[in-house]
Amino acid sequence: MDKLERMKELVATLTAASKAYYQQNESPLTDFAYDKLYDELVQLEAETGTILSQSPTQQVGYQVLEGLTKVRHAKRMLSLDKTKEVSRLEEWLGDKTGILSWKLDGLTIVLRYENGTLAQAVTRGNGEVGEDITHNAKVFSNLPLQIPFLGELVLRGEGIIPFGEFERINEALPDEEKYKNPRNLCSGTVRQLNSEIAAERNVRFYTFTLVSAAGADLPDEKDKQLAWLASLGFPVVEHRLVTAQTVAEAVRDFEAKIPQNDFASDGLVLTFQSASYGASLGETSKFPKDSIAFKWKDETAQTTLLEMDWSTSRTGLINPVAVFSPVELEGTTVNRASVHNVSICKELQLGIGDQLLVYKANMIIPQIAENLTRSGTLSIPTHCPVCGGETEIRALKDGEALYCTNPNCHAQRVKSLSHFASRDAMNIEGLSEETIKKFVEQGFVETYVDLFHLEPHGEAIMAMEGFGEKSWTKLQGAIEKAKQVPMANFLYALGINHVGLSNAKLLCQAADFQMETIQTMTEEALQAIDGFGAVIAHSVHSYFADERNQALLQEALSFLHLQKPETSAQSQKLSGMSFVVTGDVHLFQNRKELQAKIESLGGKVTGSVTGKTVCLINNDILSTSGKNKKAKELGVPILSEEDFVHQYLE
Repeated sequence: MDKLERMKELVATLTAASKAYYQQNESPLTDFAYDKLYDELVQLEAETGTILSQSPTQQVGYQVLEGLTKVRHAKRMLSLDKTKEVSRLEEWLGDKTGILSWKLDGLTIVLRYENGTLAQAVTRGNGEVGEDITHNAKVFSNLPLQIPFLGELVLRGEGIIPFGEFERINEALPDEEKYKNPRNLCSGTVRQLNSEIAAERNVRFYTFTLVSAAGADLPDEKDKQLAWLASLGFPVVEHRLVTAQTVAEAVRDFEAKIPQNDFASDGLVLTFQSASYGASLGETSKFPKDSIAFKWKDETAQTTLLEMDWSTSRTGLINPVAVFSPVELEGTTVNRASVHNVSICKELQLGIGDQLLVYKANMIIPQIAENLTRSGTLSIPTHCPVCGGETEIRALKDGEALYCTNPNCHAQRVKSLSHFASRDAMNIEGLSEETIKKFVEQGFVETYVDLFHLEPHGEAIMAMEGFGEKSWTKLQGAIEKAKQVPMANFLYALGINHVGLSNAKLLCQAADFQMETIQTMTEEALQAIDGFGAVIAHSVHSYFADERNQALLQEALSFLHLQKPETSAQSQKLSGMSFVVTGDVHLFQNRKELQAKIESLGGKVTGSVTGKTVCLINNDILSTSGKNKKAKELGVPILSEEDFVHQYLE
């Protein structure tokens, strides 16, 4: 293949990957693979002197989709030139002073404030035109809505979702809606039409540069500009001043923090300390000359693919995990990496015995960078590795995935029963997933109803390893206690797709806590519930329309006592009231317990302060957080826990 043909091939591959990444929140290529192909294209363009019209080296960002208002940026937003060599940073900086900061792996956003109020938030888009996401920015968890500076202020920063939040959110999503990484989740969240989703997902914003501040007498030094923004209440990306002599040490210091970080970063950014000097340098057709990105030189290791571990989940999704010969990466030994789905297995052309290059994405998550052999001999299981039932490939949001079609699959049954017994569901102490697995293997349990009829197996259970008379007696007590359960927790325990505990509570309230009503609600009636949509409504309706589910439910209702909230005036004293809880608590075990108390009295806890909020509960009433500022702006009282309890609970 000649160089021009190879360039055409690279342009097509990279363009398709960029479209999937920016428009569909998917990642068909790893960062490692994308960078390698991109660098190859840059080299070929230099060698041939030819640049194709659709080359990603000449394009910036994604094309704006329909649905959100398009906004043209006052100043074009360019991507950064990049390097993986510290020596290049030293050479680039020369005798100047620079600022080194994290290159956060999220969604770049431009904010504009007028008269001290957030007026507009726009995504980077294609660098010239972005999308207006002001409605979502107003509910970011750490963004000030009011600031003391009254001139027009424009700044840029990154919206991110921390790893902890990513895991919490992804865990609650059905398989077909799960996100591959925090970056994709943040992009999908920020560009939602419904701002409640962004509020619930705790998007955070960190500014990295000041664009303009009309009328402000600002210093020329970038670090002082960032300090000024911080004084206004803006969270600022971590940064430090460096010279050519100290930049290598600073890079090492940043790198050492990566394992402890709760956020994803794909490198560092070095920019000149002097804003005027940086501006005087101008820009190329794609890169500004005042900044350069440093990307970690991924430590890779070559290894051999030993097997593919196919693991069946509660929903029947069968996840592929590559098992390879152990290798050292970033100071730890790794021998497994998630391959995510069938599409990636096919893309990598995997086969047992293939030679792989593996690395840690963002220096944390083991991934396959490249398959050097590409034998393509890997067999996709035609039968579930657990139950032997037939499998099928289904199209999901981010590619094809393998599913077990057997509704009685052992693995699905164990995961489903484990969910049923979990703390936020039936809260049956002593029924761990491992214990349930043993009960299923012994034939003691097939459905959730069987968990309440273990007496005939008492002798056999006491004879099991790890069990005895004391453990058996304790388990019986826990099962008996679980027969008294709040209706919402029981609905959540059933494992209905898309129905988390919060949605279960909404469903109960809409049906006036009548199980008969819930079972017979039409999809139209379900869609009318605040917070529900067509997908959730269809899922709930389909579950209760299933004859097998109905039979189990009727049997369960014959011995379960579903608790409904008390209906006295005292028990519903917070009915119709909406509260917001933020910060640390000390009178309650955690914010979740405080939320449960409010809901038990008929109140509602939301994620963002609005004109309908009765009060914001925050022990740090002097905080300059976004929620406190919003409450002050709207005249919403800010109460400590003690004051809240005194005014509303006593």
